[in-house]
Amino acid sequence: MKIRVLGAGAGGGFPQWNCNCDNCGRYRRGEFNGKARTQSSIAVSSDGRNWLLFNTSPDIRAQLEAFPAIQPKTGIRDTGIKAVLLIDSQIDHTTGMLMLREGKPLEVYCTEMVKQDLSSGFPLFTMLKDYCTVNHHPIACDETPFEIPSIDDIRIYAHALKSKAPPYSPHRHDPHDGDNIGVIVEQISTGKKLYYSPGLGEIEPHVFKAMQTVDCLMVDGTFWTDDEMVVRGISQKRAREIGHLPQSGPGGMIEVLNGVPKTRKILIHINNTNPILDEDSPERKTLDASGIEVAYDGLEIDL
Repeated sequence: MKIRVLGAGAGGGFPQWNCNCDNCGRYRRGEFNGKARTQSSIAVSSDGRNWLLFNTSPDIRAQLEAFPAIQPKTGIRDTGIKAVLLIDSQIDHTTGMLMLREGKPLEVYCTEMVKQDLSSGFPLFTMLKDYCTVNHHPIACDETPFEIPSIDDIRIYAHALKSKAPPYSPHRHDPHDGDNIGVIVEQISTGKKLYYSPGLGEIEPHVFKAMQTVDCLMVDGTFWTDDEMVVRGISQKRAREIGHLPQSGPGGMIEVLNGVPKTRKILIHINNTNPILDEDSPERKTLDASGIEVAYDGLEIDL
């Protein structure tokens, strides 16, 4: 199974266009040892030709241009993208569908709650009817395995995560199963598995159980501390309040991942304020000591 990180940043990417925090400011001045990142998305394939996109960020055009394996190979119009799976309905995970409007009908796999959001508060499905159209394939949140016809040798299991729907959602303050999901992606022929969850606010028992069954974890790396944006004067919202488990501190992601041995561990969806973006930072060295990687645009994994 081949996994390509198209984008590893959180909403806004890094550096964020309107941000002059320590990370963004030093990066622009050339004083920063770290990589720029577009907004988070990955692609998965069993053969290197037919790809399943997980989320479609606003940066998708640049991400696809940087990835030759998914670019047109035959015919006047062509793509290696065979389907899209949406983890949630957040703007930074779905807006890229607008950039795919010149193609054939989009085969989109998502939960009923995500479909409702994208047909009402942020009506992408409705808008795209006049362009490529969207063929919706429902995802259940009960870990019932399913396959995608155009992606051979791949099986997917999904479960619900505790989370809030996006601010624009009609049910923002009325959470439902399916607002946000975690997925296990399995290559049937080898049994190798990836667990993917870029927005993970709480390690529920079924989440920890799933994390212990896979060969590679690619999970929420948004913030280093719970009060990261408060301390930097950017927002009064804390990490856990907006659905992201910080890396540091008791019960944080580092502690969780240290409890999952013999598994490759990768953080994705890194916010522009997170000190782990600086490869010389003490925080990055803490991750290195724990064997935890930080995803970057273009990272390729073979399982």
